[in-house]
Amino acid sequence: MPGRSAGLHLSEEGRRQAEAVATRLGRLQRIAALYTSPLERARETAAAIARALDATPRVDAGLLEIDIGDWTGLTIAQASRRSEWQAVQHHPSGFRFPGGESFMQLQVRVVDAVARMAGRHRGATVVAVSHADPIKAAVAHALGTHLDLFQRIAVAPASVTAIVYGSTGPTVLTVNSVDGDLTALGLK
Repeated sequence: MPGRSAGLHLSEEGRRQAEAVATRLGRLQRIAALYTSPLERARETAAAIARALDATPRVDAGLLEIDIGDWTGLTIAQASRRSEWQAVQHHPSGFRFPGGESFMQLQVRVVDAVARMAGRHRGATVVAVSHADPIKAAVAHALGTHLDLFQRIAVAPASVTAIVYGSTGPTVLTVNSVDGDLTALGLK
């Protein structure tokens, strides 16, 4: 589990995926802004998207991966042997990583970041490059789904999740989209 480990870069497959999502997003006509998590792997994905959109990525710490504290660097196999693993999987709303962040804190942080972006760019399309858990937490919030169910949401690397924030609240257009024409969603 890399968490917020520094120095983790995209693999060759990750670079291919970043270029593919950049091509998809590049077909959109108007992107008001491009934001990214400060972690290297997210910034590298955002750089590919920036080239396709002729945009400059803005770093926003609200998009950071969850801080897994003392668990940073553990493999999934090692983490899954810990007694707390069941809480991570089935009751994340009641779990805080030792020396790190709780899932509730993660959700508040990422929802706040997305709300700031939506407020700053009302009615416009914004691209935000983040990580699986923050995206899943934002989707759960937008759907009105309890955080304890967010592990049921799938988010693949370099997938697209689209949420429209309007006066009546969020509308989830797509989650975990890995191919296809994004203009069909009504994005500009």
